[in-house]
Amino acid sequence: MRSPTNPAHYWGNFLIFDEPPGPGDGERWEALFEREFRDEPRVRHRAFTWDRIDGVAGGAGEEFVARGYELDDSIGLIAERGALQPHPRANRDVVVRALDPEADVELWAAVIELQVEGRDEGHDEADYRAFTRARLRDRQAHFRAGRGAWYVALDPATGDLAASCGIVVTRGRGRFQVVETAPGHRRKGIASRLLVDAADHAAGTFGADRFVIVADVNYHALGLYESLGFARAEHVIGVVRRPQK
Repeated sequence: MRSPTNPAHYWGNFLIFDEPPGPGDGERWEALFEREFRDEPRVRHRAFTWDRIDGVAGGAGEEFVARGYELDDSIGLIAERGALQPHPRANRDVVVRALDPEADVELWAAVIELQVEGRDEGHDEADYRAFTRARLRDRQAHFRAGRGAWYVALDPATGDLAASCGIVVTRGRGRFQVVETAPGHRRKGIASRLLVDAADHAAGTFGADRFVIVADVNYHALGLYESLGFARAEHVIGVVRRPQK
């Protein structure tokens, strides 16, 4: 899998195998990665996953985690159109709307900074900002073509960005992107309001009839998504090694 416009995207530039790793696959898969991406020196990470949806890790611990890789353990959830229901504690005060991919410059900049602020520990700030800009440029190309939108929840008193997420719609499937809430606005029912309103808009405007969202198996967002009507569909595991200093 390649993302030529964003070589720093771990899960945009990776190798996928039929089965989880077995003995000796650590070095073998790394050699294959080196071969496949040797024409792109900007790809400095290493990332692998396998085409299983049952959470089987195989030898990932011994072959990769023991050698400095991080385990990416994710749950994929789906919801049919109309299955998502407002949460009882959903925030009714924030203003939710779609961004204009050709305008809303200040809000797009705020979305970038929100994602940078919410990055996982260990990511360099400047590198992550460059990665986020490139990722959003790719999404904006979809939005300009009518394939979804980026949504924001705004504080009604200040107009500040409280939360954001994207939905890319492809052949009726709406894939949620980067759900993020500003630290000062967490645990206020804002994300639950944003997700449902964004899905309603994507269904009515872009024809999305099924929604897909992914959460880390140990992250609190998993329970939130299920409370809104998402159902677990697959358990996917991969391994990634960040760029070496």
